Amino acid sequence: MSTLTAETMVDATFADDLQISPDGSRVAYVVTPVSRKDEHPASAIWLASTDGIVPPLKLTAGTANDRAPRWSPDGSSLYFLSDRAKRGVSQLYRIALDGGEAEALTGWEPGIDSPAPMPDGLTVAFLAVNPETEEEKKRKEERDDPEVYGERWPFQRLRLLDLDSREVRTVASPGERHIVEIASSPDGSRLAVIAWPTPEIDYWNWNAELLAIDLAGDRATPICRLTSGGSDLLWAPEDHALFFLAHLAPGMRGGQAVFAVDVAGGVPRPVSPDLEACPTGIGAGQDGALYVLMAQGLDSWIGKLDPEAKRLDRLHDLAGNAWSLSVSANGEALAVGRSGRVDYASVWAGPAGDKLQKLTDLNPALEGVAWGQQTPLQWRAPDGLAIEGLLILPPGASREDGPFPLMTLAHGGPYGRFADELQTGWGQWGQWLATAGYAVLLPNPRGGMGRGHDFADRVAGAVGMEDWADVESGIDHLIAEGIADPRRLGIGGWSQGGFMTAWAVGQTRRFKAGIMGAGVSDWGMMVATSDLPHFEAMLGGSTGWEGTGPHRHDALSPISFAAEVTTPVLILHGAEDERVPASQARFFARALREHGVPCELVVYPREPHGIRERNHQLDLVRRVRAWVEQWLGPGWEA
Repeated sequence: MSTLTAETMVDATFADDLQISPDGSRVAYVVTPVSRKDEHPASAIWLASTDGIVPPLKLTAGTANDRAPRWSPDGSSLYFLSDRAKRGVSQLYRIALDGGEAEALTGWEPGIDSPAPMPDGLTVAFLAVNPETEEEKKRKEERDDPEVYGERWPFQRLRLLDLDSREVRTVASPGERHIVEIASSPDGSRLAVIAWPTPEIDYWNWNAELLAIDLAGDRATPICRLTSGGSDLLWAPEDHALFFLAHLAPGMRGGQAVFAVDVAGGVPRPVSPDLEACPTGIGAGQDGALYVLMAQGLDSWIGKLDPEAKRLDRLHDLAGNAWSLSVSANGEALAVGRSGRVDYASVWAGPAGDKLQKLTDLNPALEGVAWGQQTPLQWRAPDGLAIEGLLILPPGASREDGPFPLMTLAHGGPYGRFADELQTGWGQWGQWLATAGYAVLLPNPRGGMGRGHDFADRVAGAVGMEDWADVESGIDHLIAEGIADPRRLGIGGWSQGGFMTAWAVGQTRRFKAGIMGAGVSDWGMMVATSDLPHFEAMLGGSTGWEGTGPHRHDALSPISFAAEVTTPVLILHGAEDERVPASQARFFARALREHGVPCELVVYPREPHGIRERNHQLDLVRRVRAWVEQWLGPGWEA
């Protein structure tokens, strides 16, 4: 057995964007490294037979960002996007499955996105912004380019590529709207699109619009408003309805459901049953079968949905985490990405309703690692609600060897969860700390996915309230069980987990170490600076422009309790983070320094909300372990 290293973690690869062939015999997927070595990402398109007989085939070299594989209607070739011609600018390519080089199909100057081969086999729809005008280029070169809000929105427009002539036609009917998702009707005569009024990503979760576009007449017809977001857009085979995923309440609030809406127009209606589980993906075959990927508790499953009866029949149990569900055109085969306790990011496929099998082995370096023992855990919150999570003990340890120094890690979201999967990666520190001798608690408090809408909806305007009580009661449970040492407790996390850390150290002095990764310190400032202001206002409970206050968000902001903090805190953040701007980290660090609390602020240049560059990921995970060792002391040794 080998020891887990920082290099082993960040050099792992994962499979995503699975696309099963129309006849269900093969699945294309993207293999992407966890980290990247330079400015631009690199990924490769792979192909595997769903029966597992033929070994997976690497279709593209992976020296550029090859992504978004999409099958031709007859299954003879694959379309995909790549920036091989100019890094950072994606164009459409086609590759035959019987061999040969990939053929470039577009040279659109700003690059393209979201390719969608049409059923006629003669056209590919895609999204792209307009090229810069000569005046815009000149003004940029001369630095005469003030930014006036709303004056020059880079609207992403719907385009159609004629594969014979290579001509691109812009569909004008949607007008001044930013198109973000497209789905073709079964006969290819119409497209359904999700549109935003501007390119601001804030419209991801509120006030979007669903339109039907008649391609022959270039005519757009509004279908409905999407007040709670929308994704995974599918056209029903009968051509009369659309299906999509969305939250049950506006502003990305609460849990998700599968929605249906008549193409002729109307109010979207949830068609998935009300379960203590959450849909995370949908897929459909041309035969009308509709499949739903579900997150439930610590695990996942695939069900077949009858939208009229709102009945979901469970077909495949998937221990751990699952994503990227894909359904063949004939509805007979499924493919899904999956991670288990000792299996990281593999491709699984098989007949619908029959046994799925693992097709890939992407990370052999992880197979020989001596992992910490990971087990499900359940306890009661102060109000009696059952809360669950995971406990990871150091390799070779048992509960009887306790008490251990304990690190509690909070997940992101808040609409996220810890699944019973291998907890390793630049932002998943469970095994990284367990293999250093620490017990690790991974709680799934209220606000997360996997327990239904009501469970997820408990944090709207109340972050840090019941959800924090859920987490702290889990720590108390492990202390009572003799597993955790009450004198050696730490807490950490990324994004919402970073907020939970900053919140926790202001509510109690029991922690000896905190790690705040890309966390919120002031919800009011988030409304001012985040790219999702309506989402942040929903969580924080107010905006700051309601009047002189008091404001709800002040009572929920860690910065308001900074004077109570005594816990040393490591603060980690990306310099180019638009979701949780780096000012959140600097504000909290400044407050801690003002009050004489040991802290270390580390800001990673060029990084957004997730850390991508290899050297930065290596630095981050090493700092995490070093901080825990510095303040909690050495870990348990067999």
